[in-house]
Amino acid sequence: MGYGAALAKAWEQVNNLTEEKKYSVRILSDEYEIDAESKSILSLSCNVPAKDFVSILVLHYLAQKLKWLPQTTGEWISFKQLDGGMGYYPAFKKRTIDQIVGKYGSNPDAIFETVERLKAKRAQLSDVSVVLEVFNNVPVLITLSRADEEFGPEANMLFDASIKDIFCTEDVAVMASFVAANI
Repeated sequence: MGYGAALAKAWEQVNNLTEEKKYSVRILSDEYEIDAESKSILSLSCNVPAKDFVSILVLHYLAQKLKWLPQTTGEWISFKQLDGGMGYYPAFKKRTIDQIVGKYGSNPDAIFETVERLKAKRAQLSDVSVVLEVFNNVPVLITLSRADEEFGPEANMLFDASIKDIFCTEDVAVMASFVAANI
């Protein structure tokens, strides 16, 4: 399904859930204004329309929030534990994990700068780790391991188990790629 059809379906889903026409949804540190009447989503920090893949993600989140948003569980799961995650993992790793290692592998502590500019907090896992709240009640844990004599640097991205009740696996992959590109 192309972006056009996916966007139309997502708008329809939101419009079927409520008659409200204006919403606001935060992703990382950016607020997005949603206008269901004009079918537009605007990044307030940049004052530009959201890219199609971001719009779909925002609308899917909003639709789930309008229905029911689960509480976080505190249980971290890997992408591989999502439905179909094992089969899609090589692409996920390339688009997400490898990007994080490329950015922070030689200096894992640099990821702590994200704590200052994003809604994030330090965690006490691995050598270096942070928890980012991507959407409200949608935390992501990023862990980094320093290189040593035997192994190169490593990274991982884990999700609260409640993610299974919010997004499909494809949406989680898109969200993770978005996070990797914006941290």
